[in-house]
Amino acid sequence: MAHLTASSALAFTAAQPEETGTPDSIRAYLAEQEGKSMLRFLTCGSVDDGKSTLIGRLLYDTRLIFEDQLAALERDSRKHGTTGDEIDFALLVDGLEAEREQGITIDVAYRFFATPKRKFIVADTPGHEQYTRNMTTGASTADLAVVLIDARKGVLPQTRRHSFIASALGIRHILLAVNKIDLVDYDQSVFDRIVADYRAFATDLGFASIVPVPVSARYGENIVGRSPHTPWHDGPTMIEHLENVEVEEDKVDQPFRFPVQYVNRPNLDFRGFAGTVASGTIAAGDEVVEAKTGRASRIARIVTAGGDLASAREGQAVTLVLEDEIEVSRGNMLVTPDARPQVADQFTARVVWFDAHALMPGRAYVLRTETDQAAATVTELKHRINVDNFSQEAAKSLELNEIGVCNISLQAPIAFDSFADDRATGAFILIDRLTNATVGAGMILHPLRRAANIHWQALDVNRDARAELKHQKPAVLWFTGLSGSGKSTIANLLEKRLHAEGRHTYILDGDNVRHGLNRDLGFTEEDRVENIRRVAEVARLMADAGLLVLVSFISPFRAERRMARELMGEGEFVEVFVDTPFEECARRDPKGLYKRALDGQIKNFTGLDSPYEAPENAEIHIRTTETTPQDAVQEVYDTLKRNGYC
Repeated sequence: MAHLTASSALAFTAAQPEETGTPDSIRAYLAEQEGKSMLRFLTCGSVDDGKSTLIGRLLYDTRLIFEDQLAALERDSRKHGTTGDEIDFALLVDGLEAEREQGITIDVAYRFFATPKRKFIVADTPGHEQYTRNMTTGASTADLAVVLIDARKGVLPQTRRHSFIASALGIRHILLAVNKIDLVDYDQSVFDRIVADYRAFATDLGFASIVPVPVSARYGENIVGRSPHTPWHDGPTMIEHLENVEVEEDKVDQPFRFPVQYVNRPNLDFRGFAGTVASGTIAAGDEVVEAKTGRASRIARIVTAGGDLASAREGQAVTLVLEDEIEVSRGNMLVTPDARPQVADQFTARVVWFDAHALMPGRAYVLRTETDQAAATVTELKHRINVDNFSQEAAKSLELNEIGVCNISLQAPIAFDSFADDRATGAFILIDRLTNATVGAGMILHPLRRAANIHWQALDVNRDARAELKHQKPAVLWFTGLSGSGKSTIANLLEKRLHAEGRHTYILDGDNVRHGLNRDLGFTEEDRVENIRRVAEVARLMADAGLLVLVSFISPFRAERRMARELMGEGEFVEVFVDTPFEECARRDPKGLYKRALDGQIKNFTGLDSPYEAPENAEIHIRTTETTPQDAVQEVYDTLKRNGYC
């Protein structure tokens, strides 16, 4: 057997009453491990503070490295190391080639280890501002944060940002590791000043405990064993604090929450709902309700791979079988009837933005919770949070790594708790609808009162009845293209023809709407998004009235045109791309805008210093350099006729 130096192996050997590896000793060891508490923690802070080195040293000093791993680490240290002839412990967790080449952490690295007292899962998260989103991922399940600070640099902006995110994500315990204390000659005054600075700025973050420890990750001082160079430190070592800190929030006493992840129906005789208990407890015979509808039943069985259980608690993965055949599907939540979650389609949330393209009110995203999802729009950015002093600042957008408080509206209601009450059911991510990239993470603060006070009013006359009266099929013809491309000309000629035939129409023209409905909007990217959102809502109402609506807007962004399409009924949105090259539009220049823009008198001009994202799959594509306006009108008219709109 290869020599094993892990502390788990030492604990295993100590637990053996008889010969090594006997079934009884293995069972005893496994029972001992199962009975240990688990602590999830992460390391965070600014870049080059020594997070990966700290974890590597922790694993080494707790004897969690095999001899072959140690040999490989020594080889890698000679090739990639940054510590001369010494072992570079950061390479134990910096596994990506790019990480080793640049000497920084990029991805989140998870490591498991155990001591005789406790089991641990540690997330090594990146300190570089570019990868703040990865730090947020690591913090989302952690109970404690080890915040590293370089003793030579003190508290930095990224230290503040990570601490704020940790607080926002429900972490209540901080181990403040003042690293590289050896590089300031173990000066107690430096340590005390950094601790005072950190406590001063963290006063309002709501941490239950902040325990400072002076450490040298490179030399292992005050990590497992006490350093003789810091006799002035009378607090615990890192491992002592990690083994003894009490972080367990008693989720057993919280209301029962069971997000349904899968409906298990292998045959006609079995229908169970699989998932993990997010909080609370449940027992056979208990009453539960489906959160969104309130339909009630009782627990008939709690099924696991090892057999049925009498009860289940937070963290257990089980399949629940109900006494009644109520409709429950993935995305629903089974809850206790006397403490139901909120169900709403509008709420206020704190959002951490991950994407290089800014968050903008009015732009549509996909919001995804642990098991549910819905189309979402940020209706209002209430403020941005300054991570240096936590002040609230007015803002029209959130840039990469910024944090703000927003109102969010969904196309369908979801069940949720406030994040402060339940981290599992109060968190969500935002996904870009075009790229499917995760662009933000959010923590729900509270539902909006207007979401509970407003309900759809049933009306007897619907769009079909209105359209039938007009002898036409409602539609929204969305003309998009550069300024001067000919959109308004074609739309105007088309409306004249339809009007002559007795059709009921209306044109929403970009310039005309800005004289009234959108007169308060400028031409920044944020205002352009809101401009299209408002017009799309008006177009939807007009289509509901049974009209043929002709919308003539530059509408430069695909995301907003897609949002407009999804507001309409099936088959009611017809995108018309009036394709005219920039040079030709500038030559025509019917309003003199191109000349002024090229002279620098107009900023954010589409096609010049603001982008135009051409449609990729428009129903009608008109190339104006190859056709006349009259022929273009005929092409659109033929499409309307062919599809039964008129």
